[in-house]
Amino acid sequence: MNLNNQPTPEQLAKLFATRKDTHGSHILWISECGEVHLDNLAPELGEKEFEKRTPSMRARLRTYHRGKGYVGKKAAADKDFIGRVYQTLQQEWPAVRSNPEVAYIDRYC
Repeated sequence: MNLNNQPTPEQLAKLFATRKDTHGSHILWISECGEVHLDNLAPELGEKEFEKRTPSMRARLRTYHRGKGYVGKKAAADKDFIGRVYQTLQQEWPAVRSNPEVAYIDRYC
């Protein structure tokens, strides 16, 4: 989903549904062009190293830690949760898209 193309909460839910909470921690991040990604954080990488290895990252949310239920089909079906994440992305993107530094959105949604 791309934040510049009027995305929907349903698109965000599909992104969450494609991941498995038991497969590791995940980072939700936004690229320079507004594309939203939800990537697995390899156990040997820390968050800062993930940022270094992702030069197109413009912003990211807090890490969704493994086994907490923040990703996967159950999380995707939670309309309140997806709505909060969606609202956060919509509110934050206009402020961070032109900033050259990676913005860390420090809240769980």
